[in-house]
Amino acid sequence: MLQKFNPKYPSVSDLRTKAKMKMPKFAFEYLDGGCNDDHNLRKNTSDLRAVELVPEYLKSSVEVSLKTKLFGTEYDAPFGIAPIGLQGLMWPNAPEILAKAAFENNLPFILSTVTTSSIEKIGKITEGKAWFQLYYPSKEEVRKDIIGRAADVGCPVLVLLSDVPSFGFRPRDIRNGLAMPPKMSIQNFYQILKRPEWALKTLIQGSPEFETLKPYMPKGMNLKQLGKFMDETFDGRLNEEKIKPIREQWKGKIVLKGIASEIDMEKAIRLGIDGVIISNHGGRQLDAGQSTVQVLKKLQEKYRDKITIMMDSGLRNGPDVARTLAQGASFSFLGRSFMYGVGALGSAGAEHTIDLIKTELVQVMEQLGCERTLDLPNYIFKK
Repeated sequence: MLQKFNPKYPSVSDLRTKAKMKMPKFAFEYLDGGCNDDHNLRKNTSDLRAVELVPEYLKSSVEVSLKTKLFGTEYDAPFGIAPIGLQGLMWPNAPEILAKAAFENNLPFILSTVTTSSIEKIGKITEGKAWFQLYYPSKEEVRKDIIGRAADVGCPVLVLLSDVPSFGFRPRDIRNGLAMPPKMSIQNFYQILKRPEWALKTLIQGSPEFETLKPYMPKGMNLKQLGKFMDETFDGRLNEEKIKPIREQWKGKIVLKGIASEIDMEKAIRLGIDGVIISNHGGRQLDAGQSTVQVLKKLQEKYRDKITIMMDSGLRNGPDVARTLAQGASFSFLGRSFMYGVGALGSAGAEHTIDLIKTELVQVMEQLGCERTLDLPNYIFKK
């Protein structure tokens, strides 16, 4: 471990600070912010940090292994890289950098429908091991074609996004012109001029685009038309009738992302869904909602033997991964932490962040006396 670790940035907080200095303000705030007053964003992490673990020190030796089996595949750690839209806007070539690092470290990378690299490119980088997150297309032909493309490149898991029935109300993005339709302002261009490395790399890489969606977009589309296209192409609200034909078409594993209630969990099980990711979109959708770890506490007790339960939203580092697994999740995903890493360190940032989180997690497990990630629930402090 620590093979690709940069000692100048020994925490995710350090990476965030550096990323803020290197990314244009509108791009950093798109990554960093939540919705409305950011209450749910903050609560995700604060509630997770309230989870306490109890160490067992009187042991002769402890040999920690982070290897974790999920859907029949053994990964080298119990965390993966969560899907994030518009990654190339935040740092040029970000999805390719993250996918490559995940593949080389045997971790799952989830590609978003609305990020800036295509299914085919990420499929090639990861040799067909990347997962794909689907924003539900309202047009049947588009839905079938995107799912078919994901299957053709070998994606083992299709992730259905359920927690974006409408776009979140995000004041920062509205001020910065990143609402739909997007609108670049003089202020945005001034912010770009203050970040010459980002500007140069973006110039070399090219303006970020929705690469997966390009086959369905009219040529020469302007920003105003883009907003109309997105409204007409996607219907974010899922239901059982919309999921059934996807289940019939997709032969691999299906995961529902955004589960936050017993009602939806029961429906997922009834539909034959293989797993769920308890998520609230990183606190970017419903400011009045529960934190993800609070939902996890409630749902894992009743459903952990019926379906694979994972979690994202609120995790930032290795101790957070340990807390999440101790609370009953089988696996975890982090998004912002990896984007902070890439924003701070460019192409080296993904490897650095993976090394950092692995090292922190091993240290926590050594302190606890816990050798296997499966055993972390045995160390939770029960109040």
